[in-house]
Amino acid sequence: MSTQNDAALKLYDEKCSQLLKESEIRFAGIVDKNGDLISGGFKEGLVPYEDDETRLHSFLKFVSQFSIRKDFDDSLGPINYLAARRDKAVLVSFPFPITQILLLISAEPTANIENLAKKVVEIFTNVN
Repeated sequence: MSTQNDAALKLYDEKCSQLLKESEIRFAGIVDKNGDLISGGFKEGLVPYEDDETRLHSFLKFVSQFSIRKDFDDSLGPINYLAARRDKAVLVSFPFPITQILLLISAEPTANIENLAKKVVEIFTNVN
């Protein structure tokens, strides 16, 4: 089972690396249900806006717990992604409900959220 988990983490690292090649993406990481970063990270050489690790972890945990909730799945369907546009960044999370993890992306404030979503789907559905 550990080998399968290692293979999954390696694949997630590769997919996050592909996303980080996009000019507007600053961070692409896979977060578990506890809000812990298990794969991916910041673009190389980039200084994060949030330098307080405790606050960043709290945010990751909040997004993880909120994204995995299924409160309105029956009436509205499952969450495809959640997006927040802030002054300094766009944050988009994509839940993977079966595995109870999510992909979190931070991008430049000028980023087009729909285009980001299309790029994520393209990269994460491509098995190559």
